[in-house]
Amino acid sequence: MEADLLLPGRFYRSERIKSSDEIRNLFKNGERVSVSGAKLFFLPNNLKINRIAFTLSRHYGSAVKRNRSKRYSREVYRSFKTYLNAGYDLLLLVYPGNDSFGMRYVQFSLLCDKAGLLKK
Repeated sequence: MEADLLLPGRFYRSERIKSSDEIRNLFKNGERVSVSGAKLFFLPNNLKINRIAFTLSRHYGSAVKRNRSKRYSREVYRSFKTYLNAGYDLLLLVYPGNDSFGMRYVQFSLLCDKAGLLKK
């Protein structure tokens, strides 16, 4: 889907990074910033859109906790993406701990600010 046709409130399939090679590349070559409980890896992608993947550290907990954490992460990104500069591949790595939507929102906000990804 064209970048011009993407609606701001949606999280499209074209915005997801699914290839394990691309995820491995982000871990290996991406710049990283961290806050308590989360890390953000990012690389320019030469596209008009941002793409993102969500990962959890090992031994995160039950499947219910893992799925909830990824759901929170996707929702935070969806609501935040209009404030981000375009053209980056992102990978959000989350560690176990205080897992709430509010905490994830604060973490993502701080990470994007540290990385310089927020629009001026």
